[in-house]
Amino acid sequence: MTDLARLLADVDQSLVRTVDALDDAAYAEPSLLPGWTRAHVVAHLALNAEGLAGVLHGAHVGRPQPMYASPEGRDGDIAELATAPPAELRERFLASSGTFDEAYGAMRADDWDGRFERTPGGPDFALANVPLMRVREVAIHHADLGVGHTAADWPEDFRVVLLESMTKRPYPAPFEAHPTDLDGTWRYGDWEQDGDGRPLVSGTSAALGWWLTGRGNGEGLTSDSRTLPEVESW
Repeated sequence: MTDLARLLADVDQSLVRTVDALDDAAYAEPSLLPGWTRAHVVAHLALNAEGLAGVLHGAHVGRPQPMYASPEGRDGDIAELATAPPAELRERFLASSGTFDEAYGAMRADDWDGRFERTPGGPDFALANVPLMRVREVAIHHADLGVGHTAADWPEDFRVVLLESMTKRPYPAPFEAHPTDLDGTWRYGDWEQDGDGRPLVSGTSAALGWWLTGRGNGEGLTSDSRTLPEVESW
């Protein structure tokens, strides 16, 4: 079983080094996410860390709280923070990483019981999923920055975690994925439903993970049905 705490520390340190090394002009340049600059990605990562830190602190002290005040507030906060001067945004991001680490480190075993809301009245999630949620945010959005760190740079442990965690999402039709650089085959979608055949998609674990999150056009992947199955953006 993957040690998520160790993996999170590794991918977070890698991201911190990348963000800390960005020159000011790079923040205004486009990221790989449509409509978002690199400043938007860094702002989102900072606010995500703060939101999840608040969730963990609330659970630790017995005062549950949602991750964000509202969907609109979350989006507005990202847009506003993305306009901050690069030095200010950089410091906010670096501080948020420390805030999350502190909240994570303070959690006791029984603090992980229960659930939390992303926004008030919205879907809720198990507190135990917070480390997985954060490690995916950090590793995937690191590649989204488009500054040379790609899915091919993801640690093997993360690629395994990503392929497994993406099996929990809904898909229009079932299919299998076989990474050519890892042992095993992963199943996606509802395998109980009727259907003619279930495509087998092959490629590196990095290419599969990138595609499964709705990124790219399936570069480097092949399907025995000749057509890649439909997946949605993560």
